Amino acid sequence: MAGKGTPATLLLAKRKITHTVHSYTHDPRHDSFGTEAAEALGVDPAQVFKTLVAEVDGKLTVGVVPVTGQLDLKALAAAVGGKRAKLADAGAAQRATGYVLGGISPLGQRTRLPLVVDDSAQRFATVLCSGGRRGLEIELAPADLVTLTGATVAPIAA
Repeated sequence: MAGKGTPATLLLAKRKITHTVHSYTHDPRHDSFGTEAAEALGVDPAQVFKTLVAEVDGKLTVGVVPVTGQLDLKALAAAVGGKRAKLADAGAAQRATGYVLGGISPLGQRTRLPLVVDDSAQRFATVLCSGGRRGLEIELAPADLVTLTGATVAPIAA
């Protein structure tokens, strides 16, 4: 797959957004994709964000939180005006986003879902998120992530 872009990287190139693509060799034995990325790339884990798909009142919604924390489902629901949230079924998440688990990017998803980025992202000049496959991270300004995805920014990490 070397040299082949993902929907996320293609979107960034098309929109001419300043970003850096980082790749590393994914180890399937690693228990956390996000912490694996932080370790492999030598960056602060609080600056690496994971993308989680949840159901809020039956509607798929995306939460983007630091790999150092968990998604607060109640806070995610509140951020989008909902009442109840639960993590989405893996198959539903993959079908809606067009990405595999461990490689779900908040950018370039097949279906544009409501998206909330944890407010801690604003502490950094750049953040890293999945580039659309395991072993591929994209570094970009948090404001660009929010603009490209139409995200809401709210405290959703526990």
